[in-house]
This record gives sequence, C-alpha cells and structure tokens, in this order.
Amino acid sequence: MQMEGVLEVINQSNLDLSLKKIAEKVFASERITFDEGVLLFEKGELGFLGTLANFIREKKNGNNVYFNRNFHIEPTNICVFDCKFCSYSRLLKQKDGAWELNEEQILEMVKSYDGKPVTEVHIVGGVHPKMGLMYFANLIKKIKEIRPEIHVKAFTAVELEYMCRKAKVSYEEGLKILKEHGQNSLPGGGAEIFDETIRKQICEDKCTSAEWLEIHETAHKLGMPSNATMLYGHVEKFEHRIDHMNRLRTLQDKTNGFNTFIPLKFRNKENQMSHIAEVNTIEDLKNYAVSRIFMDNFNHIKAYWPMIGRTTAQLSLAFGVDDIDGTIDDTTKIYTMAGSEEQSPALTTQQLVELIKQVNRTPIERDTLYNVIQDYTNYDFSKESELVS
Repeated sequence: MQMEGVLEVINQSNLDLSLKKIAEKVFASERITFDEGVLLFEKGELGFLGTLANFIREKKNGNNVYFNRNFHIEPTNICVFDCKFCSYSRLLKQKDGAWELNEEQILEMVKSYDGKPVTEVHIVGGVHPKMGLMYFANLIKKIKEIRPEIHVKAFTAVELEYMCRKAKVSYEEGLKILKEHGQNSLPGGGAEIFDETIRKQICEDKCTSAEWLEIHETAHKLGMPSNATMLYGHVEKFEHRIDHMNRLRTLQDKTNGFNTFIPLKFRNKENQMSHIAEVNTIEDLKNYAVSRIFMDNFNHIKAYWPMIGRTTAQLSLAFGVDDIDGTIDDTTKIYTMAGSEEQSPALTTQQLVELIKQVNRTPIERDTLYNVIQDYTNYDFSKESELVS
C-alpha cells in the first residue's frame, strides 16, 4: 500500500487545507462528503488524486487486476427509446445499420464457445417492442441448457423496466421469472446521469433514475447482484457526477448488492450530441480516481478497455481501477459505433495478462462475482495447445 505517499501528501506545506482534510480522511478510512467529492474534481490535481485513489485501491485489492473470459450477445439494436448520446440504436422504422438476431442465431453464438473456458455471457441490446419478458426468459433457459455453468449477466434496468411494463408485472415478479429461468445478475447500463435535469436533456423517454435504482434494489433483494455505471463527459457538471455516485453509494449501504462501479466515457461519433467535445485522458483518470475515493463501499472500480483503449486502461490502474473487464472477443458494437478507441474489441487471455504485467500489476482471472479462477503471475502460456479468448 502507498501509505508513505499519502503521508507525504498530507504533510505538504503548500497543500490546500480542504484537500489536506480529505487526504487525512482517506488515510483514516473515513467517508468523504458530497461537497468534498465536488472539491476533489474542482481543486484536486491529477497526482494528488492518483495517490489517494491508489492507496484505497491497494488497501482493498492489493496489486491485483481482475479480468474475466466473457462474450457479449446483442440481440438487436432496434430500440423504442431515443437517447441523444447513443450511436448504437435504430428506431423500428430505420433499416440502415439495424439488426435483429433470431433465437437460432443467438443460440449458435453460445454453441460456438463449446470447449472454450468462458465463464460469462453478457446480454444487452436495444429495447425491441417485440422481444418481451417471456421471450428472453425462455432464451436464457435455452442458453443454460447448452452451457449450464455459464453466468448469465443480462438486461439493463432500461430493458427490464420496459419488459415488466409490457408484461404488466412488477419488477419483483419480472426479475423472479428471469431468475427462475437462469439469469444470475444484472449489468449496470442505462444509469447515465441520475440528475433529473440532465436526464431530461439526454434520455428523457427512458426509465427514470428512481426506476433504475428500484430495479437494482429489487434484484439485490432477490439475490441477484449487479453492476453500476455512470456516463460522464457530456453536459453534466461535477456536482451531477457526485450526486450520481452518492445515490449509488446510498443504495450500496442498504443492499451491498453492487459488484463494481464502471465510469463510462461519452463518445461523440454519429449521435445527436456530436457537437459536444469529448473530455481528454487527464479528465478520464481524474474521474476514475474521484470515483475510487468517493465510492468507499464499492469493492471494485472497472475501466472498460474497449471504450477507452488499452493504453488509458493501463494508466487507470494507477488511479483507483482494479478491473479492466474481459476478453470480449469482438462481440460488442455499442462503443465501436460511437467512435471508441478499440474498433475490434477482442483480446486473448494472454494479451490481457501481458497488458496487466506491463504495468507491474498482478493479473487475476475472476468469475462474475470476483471469485478467483486463476492467478497468472507465473503462468506459462506455451504449455497450452491452443490459446483461447
């Protein structure tokens, strides 16, 4: 742990007194306030934030960097909602760039991983008016028949709100049906920014902040853990980011059901917010660091490498991040269509391990719930007859 580094920061004679107070709190494992979170964004220099965030990160997770072997299924990008930042979705009447996989095509994707040690399938997509609750419940059941041991992480709260509303069931009833058919957890998408004034500007017609939080709280009560995200770097201000994190932190206090927090960078290619410039890498790293400092009851902070690129993902590991997602296997288009750094997001396990080792961290393959599958510190890939993703 970087204890000496934090002490050096605290003892700097020229350090702003308000920042010194925050550093002392971090050193003493005390929670910082909303106003202190905003202050970190406004006054905290990158080195200062990195020192505090890395101290917390190493206190919680040592030198470990987690990843998993996963693939994505995106059944469709046809969507009833019109999010201004989205480069991915297409309205039902649009033909150009739209796709809709049928059940046979989806199950063939799952079968294509026979004999490969993937542990998770991540299912998200557009909100299609003809793909309802029971359609997806039965699809999950069939996936589990093909691959009984695989962890099914599926459907954002946006998708779930629409499914339950169309099926005329409560969130609890809908989630119970999905769980009974084999769904194990929820991804964190659709959270965007919780502040209602910002949400009205960027995604007015989809589920509200209260609904998103209620769905995740309900899932946690049913024993279905989830992730949480935040879309940053568009029209929001620092206080909106902290408000967002604070609502998540409050729910985590109540349920302890979130696995990880994932800040997601706004990308401006070919969407209705293309006139807004993207934030730079320094802002990305500051945002990861403040997230790690503020979200004290989240065990993990994830940087999604296909979105920010491999180099920034490596840098983030010194700014509070301890997870860089998984192998992906080029199975997601959500960020590539928005202009992400990685236009073919796929890494072999060996490539991911080398990426982590290059910055002197310990590569740990995990399952979805952060149980350790393999420590790759001294792993010899030459002994494998075939490298798998």
